[in-house]
Amino acid sequence: MDKKKILEVFAGSSGLVSVVVVFLGFLVATVLIILAGRHPGNMYQAILQVVSGWDLRRGTQNTRYVGEWFVSSIPLILCGLSMAFAARTGLFNIGAEGQYIMGLTAAQFVALYFPPVPVLHWAAAAAAAILAGALWGGIAGFFKARFSVSEVVATIMMNYIAFYCSRYLTMLIPGANTFRTPDFPATARLSSPFLASITNGSRLNYSLWLTIAALVFYGVVMGKTRLGYSLRATGLNREAARYGGISVKTSITAAMAIAGAFAGLAGAAVSLGLFSSGRVLAVQDGYGFDGIAVALVGNSTAIGTALSGLLFGMLKSAQPLMQSRQIPKEITSIIMGLVVVFISLRSGAGIIIEWRMKEKARIRRGGPEEENLRKSSGGKTEGGGSGV
Repeated sequence: MDKKKILEVFAGSSGLVSVVVVFLGFLVATVLIILAGRHPGNMYQAILQVVSGWDLRRGTQNTRYVGEWFVSSIPLILCGLSMAFAARTGLFNIGAEGQYIMGLTAAQFVALYFPPVPVLHWAAAAAAAILAGALWGGIAGFFKARFSVSEVVATIMMNYIAFYCSRYLTMLIPGANTFRTPDFPATARLSSPFLASITNGSRLNYSLWLTIAALVFYGVVMGKTRLGYSLRATGLNREAARYGGISVKTSITAAMAIAGAFAGLAGAAVSLGLFSSGRVLAVQDGYGFDGIAVALVGNSTAIGTALSGLLFGMLKSAQPLMQSRQIPKEITSIIMGLVVVFISLRSGAGIIIEWRMKEKARIRRGGPEEENLRKSSGGKTEGGGSGV
């Protein structure tokens, strides 16, 4: 297979691109570890321990590591779905962090003030988080649809508005201080004795099932419904969608609202699943920003985003184990960053292919005389242009 065919295959296969960029990220990380005077096998041993529970150094197995891997992956997958859903409509939702914060805040208030009814309590808190995230995303979508305000600029500003509103409102709760609220009732927690028992006491909880439901919802809505068709058509070509009778303004607003709902659910998964009390955020957690990378690597599909979220969650879970094996903690961030950088190679390959096709079409229009002239002049045409 010649270079042209390889380039075309690379640019045309989203799954292949993701596999290649992940491989390149680990390859570069391996080289860096060797240059730092460390053994790269320690990194892969830590990763194996996270995904299987096996500690090769001691010859023991503990499923708690697997449970914690899923715990780290859940908010990344949900925030990745937030970015991905908007991207399928041609939008760049950089505001998943703010939507996550609003969902987290709403879940905490319901957890503290809703009647402590088993199941109904945490379900109401999760529903409030979804609605809060949807509202926050829908506001940005409305401004985009109605006033053509850039969703990138709007959501960046709304991230900070959400952060400081959360701090202010949470500290108004009686008994709260600058870093936490009173404890949640047990009925508000997403704790699952069954999941904890099969993962040897990990923090894995009901948010696992909520995440699976979110993935199914994403796949069904985007691929099987009229709404999904409208959103995808809007993302591909807004003018053509408008000509076909699709309300582009409604599609944009709905897409951002649903995207915000995914991020809001991530806020509930973290606040109700990992903590026994409400949090007064000192800094942004960063799940929304990591979700951008997750969606890019996952090609904005449900399965791809899930796998990408598991990959990034694996790296985050493996970081402490790597440090215990003398692997610099920055390695995980380097791998994640390199994967995002390498994913841009697909766009670069597509640009090169498009340019080559245009050049060949121009030469064909000029006939054999122009091609002979280009060859005889060392690749230069009369107009000074360069051939392929």
